[in-house]
Parts: sequence; structure tokens; C-alpha cells
Amino acid sequence: MTAALAERAAAQGRIAIDTEFVSERRYQALLCLAQVAVPDPSAPDGVRTDVVDPLADDPPDPAPLARVLADPDVEVVVHAGRQDIAILRRVWSTEVRGVFDTQLAAGFLGFGNQEGYESLVRKVLGVRLKGSEGFTKWDRRPLTAQQLEYAADDARLLLALGEEIERRLRQRGRFEWAREECLALEASTDERVPERIYERLPRLGRLNERGRAVARELVEWREHVAGSMDRPAGYVLPDQALIELARRAPRDREGLEHIRGLPAQTLHRRGDKLLEAIERGRRREPPPPPAQPPSRETADAPLVSLAQALVRQRSMEEGVAVELIATQAELAALVSALRRGEYGDRIRVTQGWRRELVGEELAELIAGRRALSVGPDGRLLVTER
Repeated sequence: MTAALAERAAAQGRIAIDTEFVSERRYQALLCLAQVAVPDPSAPDGVRTDVVDPLADDPPDPAPLARVLADPDVEVVVHAGRQDIAILRRVWSTEVRGVFDTQLAAGFLGFGNQEGYESLVRKVLGVRLKGSEGFTKWDRRPLTAQQLEYAADDARLLLALGEEIERRLRQRGRFEWAREECLALEASTDERVPERIYERLPRLGRLNERGRAVARELVEWREHVAGSMDRPAGYVLPDQALIELARRAPRDREGLEHIRGLPAQTLHRRGDKLLEAIERGRRREPPPPPAQPPSRETADAPLVSLAQALVRQRSMEEGVAVELIATQAELAALVSALRRGEYGDRIRVTQGWRRELVGEELAELIAGRRALSVGPDGRLLVTER
């Protein structure tokens, strides 16, 4: 069945895919189902669906679908699909190209940037979803008829939702903008990289060189143990306890017992291995100190507020969700860069469709070559100076 669906998807150039997974109490999310829909003119309603069960006693081979997902000539429709794509890339060992995320794309039609699937289906297709099975135990077998029906309906409606949103985007000349925004999702991953995990530790800047070296070693040790147990890393060693271990670097079990937040099962079952990891950390080369966030000038605040006003104005005029265009932090970074004589070309709002929509105007505004004022009708006016 998967091979036939993949063949139809390749012929029609479009496939909708959704997943059900369980991440609670696991090191990485477990893929439980992948529900697929493809256009099929020979089907009664023009759509062919299937539910792929990787946990079945005799699971279907996902390779044909994986090849379709990696085909840049096939549009892959998802909704809020960052995690779906990350799981599929890992579990099916595939790339996912040609992504069209209905949640992201809807932001270019005046919908909220985080519009939920049920809400979007109702507003765009005029369809009210049936009772949800979304929070059932998808890793338990056998699946019920209600679960399978829910999963298949999700994929069928997702395909229709993608087609209608794309049609509206093309009418408004916004389709390429949406595709550009969806492009970043192709690199979504849930692979756990120790270096990145270390960099996100809380209070890392308070550790000295030895503490940073121990913390880096403990991150690697924790990832190894958590992966072998298929348990969340925090189950083995919460971040706060890891930082305290790195700060104190105890040499014996008595020292471990004074670490607040250290799970009892880690202390009793893995205390010796934990002490070995701390000792290895003492001997390793310490990572450099964490980078300090850029300082913000108090004088920048009024300019940031003006930039926000301009972004909101363009958001209302063009029907593009303001959250998609620029965050306050990005505008503050842009103001700071331009005041230092830099262009700020590494900031999102100066790139791609954002530059076309408002990025160049923002640079002109901050340089004093454009002005904001209030018109007779109370609307914001942007004029050249």
C-alpha cells in the first residue's frame, strides 16, 4: 500500500502527512503512526489515504514514502510540522523537501501565527472536526477503529487545507513568501547534540573553568545514560543538579548526597559512574566562557518602538502575521547594528520576503530618511523626509 501511495504522490506532485507520537518519559519521541493522503482522481472523493503503523507486528516498509518525502518535486503538506519532520527524518532516515506548512502559510493570509489545526480547518474549509482522539495512547496496540478513523480524517483534511491555502496565497501573490518561510523546516531535527545542550544550560556563566569542563563532561554522560534507558535526560540528572555538581565537583558519595535535586535512583544506582564522569571532567580542556548577550543602549528604546509601529502597520496592510515579520528582540538588534554603522544583514527582517515587505523601510526609518506620522483619519503614515 505504501508503494502505491508513493507512486500516486510522485505522479500528482503532492502528499499530506501527519504523525502521532509519544514523547512522555522517553529520551526521544516514539513514532506511533504516520497518516498519509495523496490526490487520486480515481478515488470517490479524489483523495487516497492510508495509516502507516510502524509498531504493527508486521510493519509496512516506509522506504517508498521516504523517497517521496525527499523528492523536491513533491510538495509535502504538514501542519505545525517541525516535530513531525524531525521525527520522520530520524526514524525513516530521510530528508523532507518541498515542505508546505499550513500553520506557517496561514500567517500570510491574516491568520494568527499559531493558528491551531482544528480552528484553521473550520475557518478555511468550513468543516468542524469530529471528536478528537489526539491525546489517546498511540503506543498501545491494538488501535481502535475510532483512532484509525481520526488519523485518516486528519490527513485527508490536511491535504484539502493545503490546497485551499495555497490557492489563496497565489491569488494574493504570497505563495513564494510562504514557501521561503517553510524552507527552514526542512532542516528540523530532534537529534540531541551534547555541545548545543551544554550551551543551553542555565547559569552556565557562573561556572569557572573547572566547572565548565565538568559540566561539559556531565552532559555527555547524562546523554549516554538517558539514551540507553530511553528516558528523558532530566530523569537521569536535572539541569540544576548538573550545574551544582559542576560547581562543587564532589569526589565521593557523601559529596553527592549534598547536591540538591540529584535523583535518588541516580545517586544509588549510578553514583560511582557519576563520580567517574566528574573526575574525567576535571581533566578535560574547559570550554570557553559563554558569549555575553549584546548590550542594549537605553537610547535605542524609542527607535525600537518606532520600528515596531512600522512593522505592525505593514502587518495590517498586507495581512501577514506580525509575529512572522519580526520580534522585538530582532528589531532591537537591527537598531543597535544600524546605529553602529552596520547593515544588520544577519538579522531575519533584512532578508528575503521580510526585506521586500518592510526591511528596507526600517533601515530608512532608523537612518532618519523616513518619518512616521498620524493622518487625519487616525492611521499611521510613512513618508520620505
